[in-house]
Formats: sequence, C-alpha cells, structure tokens
Amino acid sequence: MSNPFKKILHNEELPQVLKKRVLNDVAMIKLTIDMADLFVVKYPSAIGDLLMGGGEDETSNNTKEKNRKKKDKKN
Repeated sequence: MSNPFKKILHNEELPQVLKKRVLNDVAMIKLTIDMADLFVVKYPSAIGDLLMGGGEDETSNNTKEKNRKKKDKKN
C-alpha cells in the first residue's frame, strides 16, 4: 500500500477524506485495545473472583483496617 501522505505537498492542506480515514483508523485501534483489555484482562479476573468466592466487600475491608489500627495503637 502506498503512503498517501507522500502525495501531499508541504503547503497544501490535508484532504478531508484522508483526515476522516486516519481518524477512523485511530478510533478502530483504540476500540480494539479497549476490547482486548476487557476480554483478556478484566473478564478473566472477574470470573476468577467469582469462582474463588468473590472479592471482599468494602465494609469488611474498612472493619479489618480499623481493627489493625487498634492493634497497632495497643502495641
């Protein structure tokens, strides 16, 4: 595939069609990266959490943190 940017003169403005194609390609790349992140990283992590009994909820985390601070103050 030939490089369409080489056809543009230095003082000439970029054609709207070419701008649109470049922006569409960038948007498609971003979408592909987001989809890969979702299905390769986040989805397996969520399934793993569900199968292992789920993650700890925020309330139990806060309670554990308070208990740890109380122990630290006593020592």
